[in-house]
Amino acid sequence: MTREEDIQLKTFETATPKMSEEDRDLGFGSKVATESRLRFLNRDGTFNVRRTGIRQLSTLNLYHFLLTMSWAQFLGLVLVLYFLSNIIFGLLYSSLGAEYLVDTSSKPTANIFLRGFFFSVQTFATIGYGTIHPVGTLPNLLVTIESYYSMIATALVTGLVFARFSRPTAKIIFSDTAVIAPYKNGSGFMFRIVNNRKNQLIELKAQVLFTRFVEKDGVSIRNFDLLKLERERVSFLPLAWTIVHPIDEQSPMFGLTEEDFEKSDAEILVVLSAMDETFAQIVHARSSYKLREIEFGHKFVNIYNDIEAGEPISIDIRKLSETEKA
Repeated sequence: MTREEDIQLKTFETATPKMSEEDRDLGFGSKVATESRLRFLNRDGTFNVRRTGIRQLSTLNLYHFLLTMSWAQFLGLVLVLYFLSNIIFGLLYSSLGAEYLVDTSSKPTANIFLRGFFFSVQTFATIGYGTIHPVGTLPNLLVTIESYYSMIATALVTGLVFARFSRPTAKIIFSDTAVIAPYKNGSGFMFRIVNNRKNQLIELKAQVLFTRFVEKDGVSIRNFDLLKLERERVSFLPLAWTIVHPIDEQSPMFGLTEEDFEKSDAEILVVLSAMDETFAQIVHARSSYKLREIEFGHKFVNIYNDIEAGEPISIDIRKLSETEKA
């Protein structure tokens, strides 16, 4: 670390306020702090909590639901709604009778439902072959209704697809395991992250919290400590970042053994935030580590590839979680 970087880091640490006791519960509440021994934060960043006593309908947000579901689920839902809409309109057309839905092709569709279904598909998608056409006021009124419905449905689906593409999300890969390895003259808690996309993340900031049960006034409560990091932010993340918490005398991890971690139900919570250069918006990522995901006395293997003169620096992401004896 250069002298200028050291000064910047010290300035940032001085400007960062220490967490008060009220801030350290992270919003989980007093019950979590005194009773719950479940994992707070799942590895995928979702919270391991449940809320009851609220009407199901009041919590529903269709727009949010359609934005946050996976692409496979979204496209599957659109496909189901597309076929269901055409089946319903096909039944309505066929219920009018064959004389109201004429097929003038060389080989007319004998099945009246199939005739109505394919006519609905042509109307919904504004294909208009012309071989199947409605006759009379009632079927043409039904065509008018379906045309209006298809116009609204197409606009909504198009808007949702655009919103899903334009919504920035972080795709950070966290190492499967964290390690407590030798660091300088002592030891350090470490884990690695890498950007799984080709876009650039800038001004990446990490916040790591150590939570565990401690005895206080004869009562077992959960304590939250913000861990001081070797470097709390980086300007860019073109390769990988090994986030390190030095375990010195000021660290809440100082002197703790593997048995202490298990007894106190320790969990390390990680919160990342960065600016997505493509969208110029802030993105976030979360994860956590429990005892079974922490290797004591191990260190990460070298992730950098051997390069020849004139070649760019490269890393092997397959080695992100690989460790060896320290």
